[in-house]
Amino acid sequence: MSSPLPLYKRQRAAHEDELARIPWLPRLEPQERAYALERLVVSDAEPGEYICRIGKPVTFWFGVIEGLLKMSAEDSEGRTMTFAGLPGSGWFGEGTALKREPYRYDIQALRRSVVAGIPVDAFHWLLGHSFGFNRFVMHQLNERLAQFISAREIDRLNRPEERVARTLAALFNPALHPGVSEVLRITQQELAYLVGLSRQRVNEALSTLQDMGAIRIEYGGLRVLDLPALQGKGLHKGSAAV
Repeated sequence: MSSPLPLYKRQRAAHEDELARIPWLPRLEPQERAYALERLVVSDAEPGEYICRIGKPVTFWFGVIEGLLKMSAEDSEGRTMTFAGLPGSGWFGEGTALKREPYRYDIQALRRSVVAGIPVDAFHWLLGHSFGFNRFVMHQLNERLAQFISAREIDRLNRPEERVARTLAALFNPALHPGVSEVLRITQQELAYLVGLSRQRVNEALSTLQDMGAIRIEYGGLRVLDLPALQGKGLHKGSAAV
């Protein structure tokens, strides 16, 4: 069986319902929006497929219409560190696109996902012409910095429930992922990939968080009941949710 075409060769125009999930489009003036729509494309990424690879030149600024991606890199000892999970409505890589530098991380689809992108030249055009787009990107950069600092902290946590809690809190960041509601559709295996623990350890951690009242496990995902607890405000062993 022949291998599928590369992701960039499977580009297509976005459907109206997909455009409605792009959080920065409403911030554009009509002329700016028309410019962006002429250049915006989407592709359907298969599980395990890479959207970005370390060392490759930046060509697009990307976003997730639906699905789940993982941003990761290897450290000097060959261990994989996950920086972030990227659910639907999240856009990423603005720092790399701004500097037009090679990627310093891999982006991989954890499930079948719809990925959108605009060419890096169009990204810079919007920066130079749209006040609303500038505000969006500046906010993204600020939130992304805090997210990467948190990722380093998560990597040093020893208790599985703390690692799982902080990872879930990052996925519910309303600034970076405005399309995520109180319910996150994610499997325990997908969460294990993001946290860097076994599925069994993640399952035990989720049960602990549910007993504390921070989340409720539902069919096909989970519901957040206490986001501050997931963020580490009141998440202590043996304590009840605040």
